[in-house]
Amino acid sequence: MSSQSNVTVTIALINPDLDAEEQERETRNLLREIRDLDVESAKLVAVTEIPEASKSVGGFLLGVLKAEVSINNFKKVLGFLGDRLSNKSIELEVEANGKKLKVKASSREELTAAIEQAQKFISGN
Repeated sequence: MSSQSNVTVTIALINPDLDAEEQERETRNLLREIRDLDVESAKLVAVTEIPEASKSVGGFLLGVLKAEVSINNFKKVLGFLGDRLSNKSIELEVEANGKKLKVKASSREELTAAIEQAQKFISGN
């Protein structure tokens, strides 16, 4: 894989205990933190890109953001997610070279395993 290709990471925060406003605030905070990392782009996911059963707020999918990251910075972003989201339920989708990997995690152990899986997926091992 060339170092020029980017990886798209979609993160869905799943927290049934939060109301829509709290979940949106949490998602926007995470988005701001991800933008502080060295990513190509990071944004909330627009309603046009959502699966049918999802909830949306103000034209964006509730609790979902997408970041585009260079291969070189992918590990750093995954490390950040591991630190920041270790005890949260999330769905993580990684897309590179036309292939997708989708994993769910709801504990530190599951998130660690999901991150390892994503790293192997990207490195092709």
